[in-house]
Amino acid sequence: MVPIIATIAAALAALLHVYIFVMESIQWSQPKVWRRFGVADQAAADTTKPMAYNQGFYNLFLAIGVVIGLALFWAGDPATAAAVAGRTLVLFSLGSMLAAALVLVTSGAKYLRPALIQGTLPLLGFVLFLFA
Repeated sequence: MVPIIATIAAALAALLHVYIFVMESIQWSQPKVWRRFGVADQAAADTTKPMAYNQGFYNLFLAIGVVIGLALFWAGDPATAAAVAGRTLVLFSLGSMLAAALVLVTSGAKYLRPALIQGTLPLLGFVLFLFA
C-alpha cells in the first residue's frame, strides 16, 4: 500500500512542477501569471522572462525525472536493477524539488506559502518512497 501512496504523491508533485513549467516558460507574459509570482509590472515581467523561461525548464526536468523513475520503479520485480534505479531517480528528483522549496523560503517570509505549495508533495513522496 505504501508504494501506491508514494507513487500518487510523487506523480502529483511531478504534475505540479509541469504546471509551474507551463506558467514560467509558456505563460509568463500573461499578467495573471507574473502577478502570481509577485512581479510588479509588465516591464519587470519582460525583464525577468528569460530567467523564468529557464527556471521553468528546471521544474520540467525534475518532473520528467520523477516520471521516468516511477516507470522504472514499477517496471518489474522490486529487487531488479531497474526498480532500484527508478527508486533512486524518484528520490533524487523529489529531493531536488524539496531542496528548491527550502531555498525559496530563504528568499523571504513572503515566499513561505509558495514554498509550502511547491514542497509539500515532494516531501510526502520522498518520505513514503523511503519506506516503499
